[in-house]
Amino acid sequence: MDFTFSEEQQAAAEAARGVFADVAPDAVPSPALTTGAVADEFDRPLWARLADADLLSLLVAEEYGGAGLDAVALCLVLREAAKVLARVPLLENSAAMAAVQAYGAPELRGRLLERAGRGEIVLTVAASGRTGHDPAELAVTARQEEGEGEGQGADWILDGVQTAVPWAYDADFVVVPAHTAAGRTVLALVPRAHDGVALGEQFSTSGERLGELHLESVRITARDVIDVEGAWEWLRDLLTTGTCALALGLGERVLRMSSDYTSKREQFGFPVATFQAVAVQAADRYIDLRAMEVTLWQAAWRIASGARGALPVAGDVAVAKIWASEGVRRVVQTAQHLHGGFGADVDYPLHRYHAWAKHLELSLGPAAAHEEALGDLLAAHPLG
Repeated sequence: MDFTFSEEQQAAAEAARGVFADVAPDAVPSPALTTGAVADEFDRPLWARLADADLLSLLVAEEYGGAGLDAVALCLVLREAAKVLARVPLLENSAAMAAVQAYGAPELRGRLLERAGRGEIVLTVAASGRTGHDPAELAVTARQEEGEGEGQGADWILDGVQTAVPWAYDADFVVVPAHTAAGRTVLALVPRAHDGVALGEQFSTSGERLGELHLESVRITARDVIDVEGAWEWLRDLLTTGTCALALGLGERVLRMSSDYTSKREQFGFPVATFQAVAVQAADRYIDLRAMEVTLWQAAWRIASGARGALPVAGDVAVAKIWASEGVRRVVQTAQHLHGGFGADVDYPLHRYHAWAKHLELSLGPAAAHEEALGDLLAAHPLG
């Protein structure tokens, strides 16, 4: 396989660097100093600049005003976003749009994709389940009205709870996975302001406001429901891989911060970076980042290309998430250690990166959950 990025993918990354160049990670209040959410909504001016740079429609086909790129390009952009702690729903919006394009009906694609690509509406995804530890698709039930045959336009009725929905208070639509009595998983596009929909305030370690989504007999028209086998699994894999890209970008910036600090901080007349104990710790974290990177691109490539492998694509995604969860935690912990007291100083940006890293580590399942999933895949698909 060849992991050389195409000209189009490199151009997307370069455009992202240009947009994020003026974003200051400490431009919003610190989660350590703020009671509740660090801000009332996400960074709308930055969202508008991303739309102007055509970075909201990376995965959308040209017929809907997009660039027609793939998961690799999206991960390159997310990597840059995480370096500056960009407070925008870029991952969730992009992944939801991609799922609508790949599995939605033509009418749904025409109604949503161009508007979302221009930043006029915002999509997010409820992917954490009822508790954050159970499968998201089991947290909500979906049934079609009695007296109407499935697949003939009958409305769907949704009941259940999804926890920790990112950007729920800012999104126009929440993509909600739900299970039917027949054991299928459907994706329902639920308007935030809709009869039977309620949100409960939650907060992440990064200080961002999340929403506990309560659905009570919520009626969704058939045109807003994707009932296609594999749609949820594909969307979940893309979300998880995008989370790995965010973890990689954050970890790379944190290691750079550690390098800059230890190169300038002196003890006994020498920069602490020249001390063997410091150099060894930094080298270990560099190895973590390279492992995070190679497993990320493997998973993104599998999603983008549809290439077959020894395991289903979920296996590569699980390996990437295991490395991302463990690796980003080790990177920020080592950075805190190497920075000494500055690591905990709320006037220094490192504590923000630490808070975001903890959120990313646990998003869509910690490493242990993906290790269990990988074990199940290996049992079902013996190698050799």
